[in-house]
Amino acid sequence: MRVRTASSDDTGRFIRSSAIAGVVAVLVFTVAHQIFINNIWFSFPIMAAAGAVCGLCLGWSYRLLFERPSAKSWLSYNLFYDALFLLLAVASVLLFEPVITMEALLAGGPPPSELTVQALPLTALFTVLAAGIGGLIFGGRRWMQFGALLLTSILLMALLGMNVSIIGLVAIPREGWYVVAEFFGYILLLNAVYAATVTMLESKSFRGSKFA
Repeated sequence: MRVRTASSDDTGRFIRSSAIAGVVAVLVFTVAHQIFINNIWFSFPIMAAAGAVCGLCLGWSYRLLFERPSAKSWLSYNLFYDALFLLLAVASVLLFEPVITMEALLAGGPPPSELTVQALPLTALFTVLAAGIGGLIFGGRRWMQFGALLLTSILLMALLGMNVSIIGLVAIPREGWYVVAEFFGYILLLNAVYAATVTMLESKSFRGSKFA
């Protein structure tokens, strides 16, 4: 089946759906957080706004890279950012020496902002690398495409990546790694709900596409 070239109206609708999906993902995350950890509904308005902006940027940058959307490219694009966070965590563990125990951090040790500042060079490096590597993988060789990738990476790193980049600065006991696994589980949950919601809202855009 021939997939038609997307019009500006189709692109605009896709971007709106992406923003809505960002809010839906945050809603599901907030519910899961209340069930398994604690109540964070007081933060929902701010998180929902952040989710909408990140979702919008992800959808916008994707449509700049892929004029003809497909289920395969959409899944690949979202998995790219999941892999990015995992690689950031690995780099943090390999490059940093722990400066605080998990117990002290959770008990009110040095404020997280101090750790964030220490890990900022690594976070900034991965932000730029994400845009560059994303451009190479997905064919984003125009300045507009690179700019969209860079903006998307900045937002994702600011909201999620900073917490990932400090992992190597925390001395985590063997029995405490479940907390890290749980943290990544929530990142995957956010992305899975986001990607699935966009796919449902934009079923007409993906119609006829294949994973193969």
